[in-house]
Amino acid sequence: MTRLWIPLFILFIWSSVAIVGPALPISPNHIDLTQILTPPSTTVWLGHDDIGRSISDRLIIGARTSFVVALSVVLIASIFGSCIGIVGAYWGGWMDHFLIRIIDIFLAFPGILLAIALAGVMGPSIKNVVFALACVGWVGYARLARAQVLALKDADHVMAARALGASSGRIMFRHLLPLLSAPLIIELSFGVASIVVAEAGLSFLGLGVQPPDASWGSMIRDGTRYMLVAPHVVMAPGFALMIVVFAINVLGDWMRDWLDVKSLFRKK
Repeated sequence: MTRLWIPLFILFIWSSVAIVGPALPISPNHIDLTQILTPPSTTVWLGHDDIGRSISDRLIIGARTSFVVALSVVLIASIFGSCIGIVGAYWGGWMDHFLIRIIDIFLAFPGILLAIALAGVMGPSIKNVVFALACVGWVGYARLARAQVLALKDADHVMAARALGASSGRIMFRHLLPLLSAPLIIELSFGVASIVVAEAGLSFLGLGVQPPDASWGSMIRDGTRYMLVAPHVVMAPGFALMIVVFAINVLGDWMRDWLDVKSLFRKK
């Protein structure tokens, strides 16, 4: 547990900055032409970008962008995908076969390419990025929920609840859903990291947030032209993106080991 304080601290800083960022006395869109590409100093910790904007201020707004997108996509995709997977697997028959065909269609396309296509068709905006990533992300939760329900729907406690006259909705969401919480939480934790990277990638391509709003991906894109003369313009958002994704993955690995019942018995 002691090794987790670093990723927990990183995620705490990320979420805190994202939540209180708009209330901070910052000016992410203020242009100072006298400070173009100035390097980090004691007065300005991360320097300025190619049009004289404070990189630290824009990094805070970029943290809020990635946090809002990740939270929104994970909630939408996990709720929708889990419900679809549970209902399809429990009822079976044509409904389950139809679900499998839909999942196969989505899996036939690489996820990020499908998100790029959807975002490109709908137009660049933060709402469209959330919608595109949610349309891609629900498939993983649906597959996981379906596989778990297929293994559990004939369990003794489910058969007993059915014999006692419990409704299908009560069985699915009272007796089956709690048993799915552990694998779904693990899938959700790793999903957050992939969504943060995907949002940065879409913004890097110009399909995410639009100027003057800030995103770590768009900051990296704008700084690639000045990597030789001002590498801090790219390094700051790139390092922020790296440590956040690293912290989420480390926490996800720990949660997977902690929620694994078999590993707990092996330790004993």
